[in-house]
Amino acid sequence: MQLNNQKTINAWCMYDWANSVYSLVITSAIFPIYYNAVTTDANGNFYVDFFGLSISNSVLYSYSLSFSFLFVAAIIPILSGIADYSGKKKLFMKIFVYIGSFACIGLYFFTGDNVEWAIICSILASIGYSGSLVFYDAFLPEIATEDRFDKVSAKGYSLGYIGGVILLIINLVMIEMFDSFGFVDKGAATRFSFLMVGLWWIGFSQITFSQVPDNVFGVKPKGNIFSEGYRQLHKVFKAVIQIRMMKIFLLAFFFYNMGVQTVMYLAATFGSKELKLDSGKLIITVLIIQLVAIVGATSFAKLSKMKGNKFSLLTMVFIWIFVCLGAYFVYNEYEFYVLAFVVGLVMGGIQSLSRSTFAKLIPINTKDHASYFSFYDVTYNLSIVVGTFSYALIDQLTNNMRNSVLALMLFFIVGMGFLVLLKLPKIGKRIPVEPSAN
Repeated sequence: MQLNNQKTINAWCMYDWANSVYSLVITSAIFPIYYNAVTTDANGNFYVDFFGLSISNSVLYSYSLSFSFLFVAAIIPILSGIADYSGKKKLFMKIFVYIGSFACIGLYFFTGDNVEWAIICSILASIGYSGSLVFYDAFLPEIATEDRFDKVSAKGYSLGYIGGVILLIINLVMIEMFDSFGFVDKGAATRFSFLMVGLWWIGFSQITFSQVPDNVFGVKPKGNIFSEGYRQLHKVFKAVIQIRMMKIFLLAFFFYNMGVQTVMYLAATFGSKELKLDSGKLIITVLIIQLVAIVGATSFAKLSKMKGNKFSLLTMVFIWIFVCLGAYFVYNEYEFYVLAFVVGLVMGGIQSLSRSTFAKLIPINTKDHASYFSFYDVTYNLSIVVGTFSYALIDQLTNNMRNSVLALMLFFIVGMGFLVLLKLPKIGKRIPVEPSAN
C-alpha cells in the first residue's frame, strides 16, 4: 500500500464528515434539546418513567451515555484483536457504522411518551459511533507517514466539523420552516432530522469504504479467530505495558478527555437548565463551537509542527482548566457565547492531536494497529463513562450542574500533570515492537 496517497487520505477523512453529524445533531444540538422538551411537562416537571423508575430526564440521559461507552470499552479490545488477526478492520467498522446509523433512524419514532425506545436507540447509536472509531483510527498509520499524522488527523476533524454544520443548518431551516417542507409541526421536522443523520452517516461512509484499503499486510488467518484474536490482543497488551511513554500518555488522555467529552455531550444541557437558554440560543452556541473548532484543529496542528505535540496539548489543557472555571461563573448568554468560542478553539485541536499523538507512540513495525488503538479507544470510552457519570452523580446529589463543572476542572489538572511527564519520540525514531511482546 502506497502511503500518503491523497485519494486514499481524502476518503479516510470523509468518515469524519460522515459520522460527525451524529456527534453534532444527536449528541450536542438538536436531540438533547428535543429530548428535554418532550420529556418535560407543562408544569416544568422533568422526571420521566423509565421501566417503572422515576428519574430526572437529564440524569437518565447521562447514565445511558455512560452505559453505552462502558459497553464499547468491554467489547472493543477482543474485537480489535480479531480484526488484526483476520485482516478485517473494515468489516468491523462497517458493522458498527450500520448499527449506529440505523439507531439514529430509529429515533424518528421517538415522540416523548416512549422514553425507553429513545434511550435504547441513543445507546445503540452511541455504541455504533464509538465502536467504529477504533477501526477507523487504526487506518491512520496505514495510509500516511509519521510526519503527516497531525495534518491528516486535523483534516479529518475539520471535515467533520464542516459536514456537521452543513447538515445542522439544513435541519434548522427545515425545523423553522416546517410547513414549507410539508411537516405538520416542528416536532415532526425535528424527528425527520434524526432520520437524515442516519442516512447521511450511511451514505458518506461508502466513500471511505470504497477507497480505504483492507488487510494491507495480506494477513491470512489460520485457526480459531476468537482464540487467536485474544492471543493477538494479549501480545499487544504486553507491549503496551513495556512502552512507558504510551502508558503515561494514556493516563493523561484518560483524565483530560473526561473533561473534553463531558463538556461536548452536556454543554447544551448545562445551558438549558442552568442558564434557561431557549433552543435557538443553544443552537447558536453549538454552531459557534463547531465553526471555531475548524480553526482550532488546523491551528494547533501547525503549532504542533513548530513546537511539538506535547507543547500543544499542554497549552490546550491549560486553556480547558480556565474554561471550566469560567463556566462556574457564567450567568448570561453572552458570557456563554464567549465560553463557547474558547471551547471550540481547543476542542478541535485536542481531539485531532490526541489521535495523532497516540499514533506516534505505536511501534513502527507492528501490524496490529487496531489492537493498539483499542487501548486508546478503551481509554477514550472509559473516560467518558467516568466523566458523564461523575457529572450526573454530582448534579443528582447537589442539584447544581455548576458543581459538576468544577469536578471537570480537577480532571484537566490531573491530565496536565501526566502530560508534563510525557516524552515523545522524534520523527522517524518510533520504537520497534518489543521482542518480549512477540
